[in-house]
Amino acid sequence: MVNRILTHEQIQHKVKRIAHQIYEANVDEEEIVVAGIDGGGLNFAKKIATVLKKITEAEIVLCRLTMDKKNPLKSGVNTSIEEADYKNKSIVLVDDVLNSGTTLIYGVHHFLKTPIKQLKTAVLVNRNHKKYPIKADYKGISLSTSLNEHIRVEFQTKNDAVYLE
Repeated sequence: MVNRILTHEQIQHKVKRIAHQIYEANVDEEEIVVAGIDGGGLNFAKKIATVLKKITEAEIVLCRLTMDKKNPLKSGVNTSIEEADYKNKSIVLVDDVLNSGTTLIYGVHHFLKTPIKQLKTAVLVNRNHKKYPIKADYKGISLSTSLNEHIRVEFQTKNDAVYLE
């Protein structure tokens, strides 16, 4: 059985709210790095970055994080921008779904190897099944789901949706 949890309009509202929360936490920053985990996290990060560009004078730098999500320790984490471009900056690490926390914890670990000003996390859906001590600082929705249920996030032009399967 498939249930739609969030409609396109609801997702747009959550993107705007999260972007405003990020702005409020970074009101004095000249530059904010929005780092999306490749896939749904990057798509969600792009939406947040678009709103941030409208509400702040700060430069918004979009960064893509890539890793093997099944084995991030083996593949390592790579970023689309150089370390010098995020050093001593405020960073928001973005993913679409926080499930076990594996991808977020490896993303956080990557950035903590460099001196940074601040690191926060943002997710669209927080499933509360974490196996690592990581939390979402900004979240669209929190769901208590069973382990055998699946969250599917679709980012399509004017038809974004989140489904519980």
